[in-house]
Amino acid sequence: MKEKSISVTEAARNFADCVNRAHYQGVTFVLVKNGVPMARIVPHESKSCTGRELAEALREVKLSTENAKAWHRDLQKGRKILKAPIDKWQ
Repeated sequence: MKEKSISVTEAARNFADCVNRAHYQGVTFVLVKNGVPMARIVPHESKSCTGRELAEALREVKLSTENAKAWHRDLQKGRKILKAPIDKWQ
């Protein structure tokens, strides 16, 4: 997990950005006042997995040919169900 120290003033000015980075990027912010750590903004404990993390985890898994084919079929079915995210900026 990434950790970044920022001043309390900087956190106040960029609060929404800090919250978004904590949630989406897993960054933990240590809020510092006069050089002393005062508080933390941390991601919620629910764990999400990026594609890169999944690929790294799967690299170490040894599946039988039958299980690998079944997993591939399930993955293809899952991809068909997924919908593209809505772009709120359009």
